[in-house]
Amino acid sequence: MKSRIHRRTFLKVAAAGTTLAAPAFVRNLYAAENEIKVAGIHDASGGIDIYCRPMINSLTLAVEEINAAGGLLGRSIKLINYDTQSNIQLYTQYATEAAVKEKVAVVQGGLTSASREAIRPVLRRYNTLYFYNTQYEGGVCDQNIFCTGATPAQKLATLVPHVVNKMGKKIYIVAADYIYGQLTAKWVKKYAAESGGNVIAADFFPLDVTEFGPTITKIQAAKPDVVLAVLIGGAHMSFYRQWAASGMKTQIPMASTTFGGGNEHQVLTPEEGNGIVTSASYFPEIQSPKSLEYVKRYQQRFGENAPAQTELSAMTYHGLYLWAEGVKRAGSTDRLQVIKALEGGISFDGPAGKSTIDAQTHHNTLDVYLGEARDRAFHVVQSFSQQPPSDTAAVCNLKANPNDNQQYVVNVK
Repeated sequence: MKSRIHRRTFLKVAAAGTTLAAPAFVRNLYAAENEIKVAGIHDASGGIDIYCRPMINSLTLAVEEINAAGGLLGRSIKLINYDTQSNIQLYTQYATEAAVKEKVAVVQGGLTSASREAIRPVLRRYNTLYFYNTQYEGGVCDQNIFCTGATPAQKLATLVPHVVNKMGKKIYIVAADYIYGQLTAKWVKKYAAESGGNVIAADFFPLDVTEFGPTITKIQAAKPDVVLAVLIGGAHMSFYRQWAASGMKTQIPMASTTFGGGNEHQVLTPEEGNGIVTSASYFPEIQSPKSLEYVKRYQQRFGENAPAQTELSAMTYHGLYLWAEGVKRAGSTDRLQVIKALEGGISFDGPAGKSTIDAQTHHNTLDVYLGEARDRAFHVVQSFSQQPPSDTAAVCNLKANPNDNQQYVVNVK
């Protein structure tokens, strides 16, 4: 069918007296049809776009790098970016469009768990491979999705012992009031107890809350040794400002699993952000050759004033390269063949270190770093090599149950 269409197109052009232009036209038409389409579905605008803009940039950078190196299977990648505007309905709409109309080979996208769960069933229904590159609460068990971001066990198994040993045993949690914040708080309690500490209180806040005065008063009264923040988005940035303004920042240290993910440390003043310790699967201040090159290429491509790289953007970069390696090994963009190749122990050595796909869970074994905010940058104080997704592995085994399709709530004991 395609060859007949090309022949008719050529004859029409020739009949119009433009025969000399026809070969180039046909070649361009063929090249467009031969592209491998990839969709990025992220919030380029809206209430939580601060997290997604570096992710979009890094996805763009990875696609351009692969194309500059010759593409995949002799074909170029065409990136289609969708702006979901922090609107869950648009996630469903664009996932359907990407799968049905554009027939993309893979979707890379989603930020919150709600956005992921809006995309995931749509892409599974239409047999479109999905990469989710954000840190999240763990437990997703679905052959059609690969989760490259860190889960709570990967981050907190390293962060909480550091907090207890260096900052104090009594922990007060302030967290976003959705599944990631709620479940992270449970993991904090687990690792605190194992490290000889305890959580004395936990408060949870909707994503649009900006007034934290009453909570700061409660923390003052509770007198914890350390505050552990699991806050999300631009509204919650108010907590750090109000905490510093209250004078408590000089009295009680703070740690976080999310601070810096939206470049909060660059938006806040040094007085507001300095000293906060966070765990992440990537910091742009990592001094490895691959990280330095990634930062350099990113800045050259998007400019010095572009939003800085974060762990979310780095894992998006890793996610695209992991998928590309799966395509190379499979020798095809066919979804099932790529999944089989990805389950064969594929790794990518990138700016965040080594990411290896765990076949049992379709999550990543990855490196984790502890960083302390200093003058709008992070000083890496400790690194932990190849942390496995042990929380999800406790509930998910796609080797034994390849047709599993759910998100388990990991029982934290």
